[in-house]
Amino acid sequence: MESLPDITPFQRRLDELAAQMAEPSFYAAARAAAEVTREQQKLAALVADWHAHEKLSREIMESQALLKSSAVADADLRELAAAELPALEARRTTLRETVLRAMLPPDPADSRDTVLEIRAGTGGEEAALFAAELARAYQKYADTRGWRVEPTSSSPSERGGLKEAGFLVSGADVYRQLKFESGVHRVQRVPVTEGSGRIHTSTVTVAVLPEAGEVEVKIDPQDLDISVMRASGPGGQGVNTTDSAVRIVHRPTGLTVYCADGRSQQKNKASALAVLRARLLQQQQDAAHASYAAQRRGQIGTGDRSERIRTYNFPQSRVTDHRIGFTSHNLPQVMEGAFDDLIAALQRADFEEKLAALTGQPLAPRRARGED
Repeated sequence: MESLPDITPFQRRLDELAAQMAEPSFYAAARAAAEVTREQQKLAALVADWHAHEKLSREIMESQALLKSSAVADADLRELAAAELPALEARRTTLRETVLRAMLPPDPADSRDTVLEIRAGTGGEEAALFAAELARAYQKYADTRGWRVEPTSSSPSERGGLKEAGFLVSGADVYRQLKFESGVHRVQRVPVTEGSGRIHTSTVTVAVLPEAGEVEVKIDPQDLDISVMRASGPGGQGVNTTDSAVRIVHRPTGLTVYCADGRSQQKNKASALAVLRARLLQQQQDAAHASYAAQRRGQIGTGDRSERIRTYNFPQSRVTDHRIGFTSHNLPQVMEGAFDDLIAALQRADFEEKLAALTGQPLAPRRARGED
């Protein structure tokens, strides 16, 4: 069992927070005081768990030494130590992971609401049909977690699929759960448009963007071209007969956002600005983390749209995530929103990678990268 990383930096920060909380004026700013208090509580738990782990390690070493003792008087003690040792080691393993997870710096975007964008890729109408099915699957997954999904835009295909669709997803830990869904999703099946029974391969791209606050991404109104128009396509009477659709073009980057699903022009404008801020934040983050993304490539993946991350093979009822070699044969359940096993496996792989970086230990070899 490897030793834990040094607790000194965390203890030092805990002492700094304790000094702040001892100041007479500490509670003058309620919001800042609440943030400091939350950080102090987390660090106090981390430090306590670290010391509990070290104490358990000493107890385990004493028990192991006793098992090696040859003294007759220690026979009963050896029997007791042998009985207790498995439980002690199990507790230490659990504590170790708890401490390491607490030491990892959190992703500040994990708790944010999220912009989810789905687009049909290669495969024509079949890709559009699968895009619609994937959007429905994410909606069902959101329902199981109690999230709110607000459509922002959609472009239907001739046979009822989706050329593209956008959503604002709100709730607890939305980005934390969805962030590894970004990338190219490949589907293999016999399309409804195929008369000879041949299996086709199509793709859908998914983008998952944490919603950005106005403070993080400042948009100069003079940089925006905003136009309003009548919404097109299926929808309610109010959507199709009033100039409620909004298109925003951000001139410095060329980014264009179109929102038309709401009946209110004001609501569509607010949604379009939220999507635009999310995309601009994503651009900033991509530039800032380019070197880190290169290191992650081939492990968890970068979320790059040119990267095939997952295959949905309908004839074999199989879904494979190629980044971590995870394969299961519950495809019908996944298409009904059962993403929990996939997401848990991705989060576990991400934790292992971050853990290897924290401890300086080599990352364990991945399993085979999955079936094609």
